[in-house]
Amino acid sequence: MPSNAVIRLAMGAGRGVLSLVLAMVLFAGVLAAGSAPARAGIGAWIVVDMETGAVLDQQAARRQWYPASITKLMTAYLTFKAMREGRADKTSVVTVSANAHSMPPSKIGFKPGTRITLDTALKMLIVKSANDIAVAVAESIGGSEPGFIAMMNEEARRLGMSATHFVNPHGLPDNGQVSSARDLAVLARALWREFPEHRHYFQVAGLRLGNKLLKSANREFLARVPGANGMKTGYVCNSGLNVVVTATRGGRTVMAVILGAASGVERAAKARGLLEDGFRTRSGRSLDQLTGVSGRPPADGYCKRNERPSAEDLMAAYAGGGSRSGGSVLSFAAAGVSRPPALQGLAAPVAGDDDDDVPTKENGKTDWAKVVDEVIGPRQRDNAPIRVSVAVPAGATPPRVAGVPASAIATVSGGVAAPGIPLPTPKPFTVAAGNDGPAAGAILVPSSPSSADAAPKPGSIFRGKPLVIVPRPLAAPRP
Repeated sequence: MPSNAVIRLAMGAGRGVLSLVLAMVLFAGVLAAGSAPARAGIGAWIVVDMETGAVLDQQAARRQWYPASITKLMTAYLTFKAMREGRADKTSVVTVSANAHSMPPSKIGFKPGTRITLDTALKMLIVKSANDIAVAVAESIGGSEPGFIAMMNEEARRLGMSATHFVNPHGLPDNGQVSSARDLAVLARALWREFPEHRHYFQVAGLRLGNKLLKSANREFLARVPGANGMKTGYVCNSGLNVVVTATRGGRTVMAVILGAASGVERAAKARGLLEDGFRTRSGRSLDQLTGVSGRPPADGYCKRNERPSAEDLMAAYAGGGSRSGGSVLSFAAAGVSRPPALQGLAAPVAGDDDDDVPTKENGKTDWAKVVDEVIGPRQRDNAPIRVSVAVPAGATPPRVAGVPASAIATVSGGVAAPGIPLPTPKPFTVAAGNDGPAAGAILVPSSPSSADAAPKPGSIFRGKPLVIVPRPLAAPRP
């Protein structure tokens, strides 16, 4: 607001001078408003026809980004490939090593030495996004975690994932692990097309293990979006909330990859809107032609710069289940119009549309249940959790590592490993700066095994030794 002195000056001046003063005051207000920090918005996305590979929509799809737990799609891909090649099957034994047990959450928490089937491991890997199980699977399929990571990068090169480099099988924070919306779409499409017999893993909304209920972070999308059938979410602070989703309608499957959302509701609402627009589009540039790298990943601390959208923002952008403009935000770029930074990632509101009124409860507070119904859609189905167990069939064997003869694999009797099956050697695990774990930039070292670890009692498979946190100076933030 202008000061009293300015008001008195304006009142004592002629009409022309008054207009000039008021214009200057308004201009100063605009400058002040423009200097306020704007939310980063959704960083990148791509929409692809699963059958034809046509890119139906995209924004910054070739920009490198941190994939977070979407990384586990590659872990699953290599596991499915091992099953197809006869090196493993659903009953193959996966052992939780001390190294796997040392992983930070999200995790199941099995003690070292616990053995489960590969089928159970895949469900925990995909549905719960368990980091300890990701390492256990990687060690089982690749012989060691480093060996499996080498397989991940070789497969990425073979698939043409030109912006991708892997350094771990789970997606925990590490700035050396990068991909792009386009590359993750290539991976997801390969999974969908090459392994139709395994699509059911991505459709599970929850697991029940004993008295534990393990929920998928993708459960609301699965329950609310018509035709939804997968696939994987991910989050670390440096990436924001990521997701790969697919839906099938009328025999046609459309996929969306979203990187850098600020909340789970925004992520699911954006996914719903992109898919709705994708089903209305038939053609586009081939995914194979969209190659290379167009930009660097976001600077550290992305989640702290990307403020969660309010209920008003969400209603204005997504109420009614789709883009309010009848097309995605890319339509602005196509028209040569640049959106203000504060509105990036949000669809344009339709003039004169009153459907974006925020639902409230009787006490005047936002009714978030109704907001979610409006921006993602009402529940289409209830996805009951499926039950899993740690039972291992008698006579089951670990997966066969490529190049290792079958005669070197010991069998399992009654769910207990036969003598001679070594556990991988425990090693420290480094958490990169920007991790949201117990101590950002710390080295997490698994504690020494004890006699209790060697002979777990019934029901004690979740009770492991706590990790010792050794402080380490944080790396300098990226520019």
